[in-house]
Amino acid sequence: MPPAIETVDLVKEYGDLRALQELSLTVEEGEFFGLLGPNGAGKTTFINTLVGLVRKTGGEARVFGHDVEDDYRQARDAIGLAPQEFNVDRFFPIREVLMHKAGYHGIPEAEAGERADEVLKRVGIYDKRNERFDWLSGGMKRRLLLARALVTEPDLLILDEPTAGVDVQLRHDLWELVTELNEEGTTILLTTHYIEEAERLCDRVAIMNEGRKVTVATPDELKTRGTDTISVQLESTPAVAPDLKAYAHDTRVSGDHLKVRVDDGGSIAPRLLNDLEAMGYEITDLEISRTSLEEIFVDLTRSEDRTVTRSSATTETDEETSERDAKREQEGVA
Repeated sequence: MPPAIETVDLVKEYGDLRALQELSLTVEEGEFFGLLGPNGAGKTTFINTLVGLVRKTGGEARVFGHDVEDDYRQARDAIGLAPQEFNVDRFFPIREVLMHKAGYHGIPEAEAGERADEVLKRVGIYDKRNERFDWLSGGMKRRLLLARALVTEPDLLILDEPTAGVDVQLRHDLWELVTELNEEGTTILLTTHYIEEAERLCDRVAIMNEGRKVTVATPDELKTRGTDTISVQLESTPAVAPDLKAYAHDTRVSGDHLKVRVDDGGSIAPRLLNDLEAMGYEITDLEISRTSLEEIFVDLTRSEDRTVTRSSATTETDEETSERDAKREQEGVA
């Protein structure tokens, strides 16, 4: 089977602004894949390229082997998108909204109604099926976006910041639901600013910055790239920091505390204790803290120049106009 998502040297330029810079990324079928990056990293542009809201400038992009432009019908039929923005028709009851969405994909009316009921029950808002979008609470609106993405029974579910601005209970409810979907075989691509969300849900994560792929790894692999800090409380304040350069990246003294930064706190701690005791220090307490995934993320995406990347391309006025029109039609493809 081909990968769920495969891009090769994918480029997107808006005039002289390059939003995607030769991005090559593979998401395997059945994966729960996270896409992390600061604002402006290119995550939403990447997603919009996959679903046909943005035309790529160069490179290749395929969904289950279907080129997103040459085979756009097959590619779009395989995708369910829950976008960041609320882009729902406000003039129809939400059950009809879902039926319309199913109809865009060629699903007969009777089956569309059955599917709409099923997904509304699954996301927990079936009792609101005859209400309009504007009458829903913020959390219910998020659930509806997920229901709309699911009504076509997609093989690839794309969640663009699905829990942004929701309460803790809803966040956990959505986590449970998307985990079930993934276990049932749905490939999931998740963009999020919540590091805890990626750590909890994703098999692998890609970190993007300024349109480029910084790295792809499992959350556990990323954590190994950080360092641990061993905090040692001493009986008395040392006059100078002990010499631990054989294994310590950094040693700091703060009153009667030593903070020693090392690669692997668990394995280094016994050696550190022995060395300190041999130097005559009396130890009263010890604590090891690991670098969080969030700290590693910040370190990987830190840049002295946070300006956007420019290219020598000419302004693509016609394309930008067509993309604005496409976004107005997002209800039809999202």
